[in-house]
Amino acid sequence: MPERSESESRKLLRRLRDVLSVPGKGQDRLDSITHLIADSMGTEVCSIYLFRDPETLELCATEGLNPAAVHQTRMKLGEGLVGRVARSGQPVNTADAPSEKGFRFMPETGEEIFSSFLGVPIQRIGEKLGVLVVQSKDKRGFSDDEIYAVEVVAMVLAEMTELGAFIGDDGAMKALHKQPVLFRGGTGQEGAAEGRVWLHEPRVVVTNPVADDPLTEIERIRAAVGELRVSITDLLEAEQLDKEQRQVLEAYRMFAQSRGWLRRMEEDIMRGLSAEAAVEKEQSAARARLEQVPDAYLRDRLHDLDDLSNRLLRILTGQGADTGAEMPDNPVLVARNIGPAELLEYGRRLRGVVLEEGSVGSHAAIVARALTIPLVIHAGRITSEALNGDAILVDGDQGIVHLRPEETVARAFRDKIAMQAEAQKRYASLRGLPATAKCGTTISLLMNAGLMADLPSLEGSGAEGVGLFRTELQFLIRNKMPKRAELAALYARVMDAAKGRRVAFRTLDIGSDKVLPYMKPNDEPNPAMGWRAIRVGLDKPGVLRMQVQALLRAAAGRPLTVMFPFVAEPGEFSEARAHVLREVHREKSLGHRVPERLEIGVMCETPSLAYAPQSFFDLTDFVSIGGNDLKQFFFAADRENERVRKRYDTLNLSFLAFLEHIVARCAASGTPLSFCGEDAGRPIEALALAAIGLRHLSMRPASIGPVKALIRRVDLTEARAAIDRARDEGAESARPALMDWLAAQPA
Repeated sequence: MPERSESESRKLLRRLRDVLSVPGKGQDRLDSITHLIADSMGTEVCSIYLFRDPETLELCATEGLNPAAVHQTRMKLGEGLVGRVARSGQPVNTADAPSEKGFRFMPETGEEIFSSFLGVPIQRIGEKLGVLVVQSKDKRGFSDDEIYAVEVVAMVLAEMTELGAFIGDDGAMKALHKQPVLFRGGTGQEGAAEGRVWLHEPRVVVTNPVADDPLTEIERIRAAVGELRVSITDLLEAEQLDKEQRQVLEAYRMFAQSRGWLRRMEEDIMRGLSAEAAVEKEQSAARARLEQVPDAYLRDRLHDLDDLSNRLLRILTGQGADTGAEMPDNPVLVARNIGPAELLEYGRRLRGVVLEEGSVGSHAAIVARALTIPLVIHAGRITSEALNGDAILVDGDQGIVHLRPEETVARAFRDKIAMQAEAQKRYASLRGLPATAKCGTTISLLMNAGLMADLPSLEGSGAEGVGLFRTELQFLIRNKMPKRAELAALYARVMDAAKGRRVAFRTLDIGSDKVLPYMKPNDEPNPAMGWRAIRVGLDKPGVLRMQVQALLRAAAGRPLTVMFPFVAEPGEFSEARAHVLREVHREKSLGHRVPERLEIGVMCETPSLAYAPQSFFDLTDFVSIGGNDLKQFFFAADRENERVRKRYDTLNLSFLAFLEHIVARCAASGTPLSFCGEDAGRPIEALALAAIGLRHLSMRPASIGPVKALIRRVDLTEARAAIDRARDEGAESARPALMDWLAAQPA
């Protein structure tokens, strides 16, 4: 690039910095910036459009268009050329804008007289904030140098927006990181919590996007990249790394050693950016490129790139884990995503967790349930908006998060928490009482668990035992396969804590959304229906055998209950059962104590198993319906897909009829049957399950009180009659009929 262009670029950025350094109202600054850019670029028009909400852009400042259109002209994401830039995150450069497909004529702005159009996104590391536009009467395309200049200015605008540079007394723009924000996500774990934000990976704030001395900045970036490379090499030389960890670090080293990466950042610095701003510009540009790549593996490299860039920014700025920031007394963890081991490290100190990603069956969700921490998932962009220490309200019941809430919202939320606390006191009074309905039927209420942290809830919740102990968590939170002795010691502690109560240990359920960090992931188009659970166990018998041995030794002569997940046909159960019996024989031959009573059961999570031959039901010691998986396969609705997972009602009469079929099959052979899943812990759903004949329900500990309270005040035969009436009337769901019947019952 010619030296003159570099000097002009730095000159423009310096003028921009001078404008931003002058105290004043936000609108005055925006107006000054558009005038400055139009003058420097030699264009008749410069306009700044910013997002008013995630789907709407608003004209916030202009030089050359009708001033009366400011804060009046709005467009939807994807609408017009400006909306196209905002949606794609890519520049649009055309010599004849009115003839472009999608051009939107806006008479209030007077823009139809301008032919050439250049629009670039105002964005910060993938976070889209708006669009910067320059226009001219002449029909011409803007040069690469001009496009670059506008892109650099747009990036500086993004940084300044983050720092609140455009906030003024007139309220022309909302103050980022200062105004209340509502996030609607999904429920990962029910409950409500109030606290202060604690970012799992605090964002780096760049306060100096424009630099005066490019040579000094180049020295800084080279020194920082050198330090980054050394740190990665040091990590690679650590002896305890496994194969997958080493592969990740090798990818980091490949990025860090890239000459093109450093060269592009140095070129940005020569054009006027600081070292920090150059890192972010390259990060944003690479993000935009990778997000357009169809290959899922390459798109996943975004995480590597982001992590590497953030490490470099922390070296340059000194920000990060060593800044001395202290976790607040009432922390609510906010993260893009988090692994189970990391979440366990925080433990019960957390009041709640909010994730941008995650899923209802993710490791984080399972740990959050174990720790009884409210969890909201899919809270998009919250890591970009939240700052450490911000006030936050987490409504896990509704999947809603209030960031920096207004006092009226906070008061209403505190009232909700107080009501829930009062209800828990009422439920506590029922702890020692059975869940016996008015008709005399008693329902056994069990709890789900997966960590030692769950076990104290056995006493506190009034659960009669553990209907599901998830054994995969001990595999997921480690960087290598646990040893048999370690597992045996853990399982023994679980049995000790249960104090004679029945604990149903589910063998390793991995695959689908649960991939071991030390097991090579399989690229499957539909992992929920792929190589998972019992299929993995039968294909890798060594792992299954090791786990069974650990369970047998943990029992040390005590009763043991084992169940296999995701069995689709009787042969799979027979083969898995034979593995257990062989290990029992082997343990006995070695002189080890074997369980005084051994139950070997199965989880019914696929519709096919409900139609197995009667000989299967005669063979198995018990059946546990895995409601979450069974429901998703019955309705062909992925439970991780927010668009469809709530579309189908558990109380759909077709699904209830299917469950009744399973009840009848088990009753014919005297096979004990239970229901395990989220629906078992929802009072209305639990009522319906009990009414159609299920006598054992397993749920999260906090749900036992509400479910018990409801069952104790109703007659299950009458509830069954309400379901039958709904069926006779041709209803699709039993829910309305049950709700109407319940409303007529005495409190």
